Amino acid sequence: MFEQAPELIDPKIDAVYSNRLSSPQQLNETLLSAFLKWQDDDSVRKTHLFNGRYENIYLDDSHIPELAALIETATKSAEAILQTQGLRAGYWFNYMPPGATTTLHTHDDDDELLSGVYYVYAPKNSGKLIIHNKATQEKTEITAEAGKFVFFKPDAPHEVGKNLSKEHRLSIGMNFGIPASE
Repeated sequence: MFEQAPELIDPKIDAVYSNRLSSPQQLNETLLSAFLKWQDDDSVRKTHLFNGRYENIYLDDSHIPELAALIETATKSAEAILQTQGLRAGYWFNYMPPGATTTLHTHDDDDELLSGVYYVYAPKNSGKLIIHNKATQEKTEITAEAGKFVFFKPDAPHEVGKNLSKEHRLSIGMNFGIPASE
């Protein structure tokens, strides 16, 4: 499903990896269409309301069956990066309209070992992922591209630059960790 194994993309920012699906077009069209169908449904959980926009919209494979294979693929990539097995993934959609940004934050609230993003629909100039290195004060800017995964440490401060396009951008944020004991 991937073009290649996860690749370290910026040595100045510790542990930022990327890879791409080999043929994402049909999957991304399905994800976008299903997301648009479900996004305003009152039964869908939404969190992180900033400037009139929910940054996290929680749809799962009961809403969009194709998500199961995508999240399984992402989890396998996370396991390869972390060199561990048996990870679980939490995930959410982020629908970013023109002019929107996502402020600087981290994902190290719980037991996360790795975070990531998958770009479903990313028009040109729709906002770059900016990952900061706390120790060196350096940062790397990653262009959003449909079909691309980016993985990074959950304690890495990151933000998304302003969507300067005239279209919405759709991505799926992810956190990977060890499942809780039953």
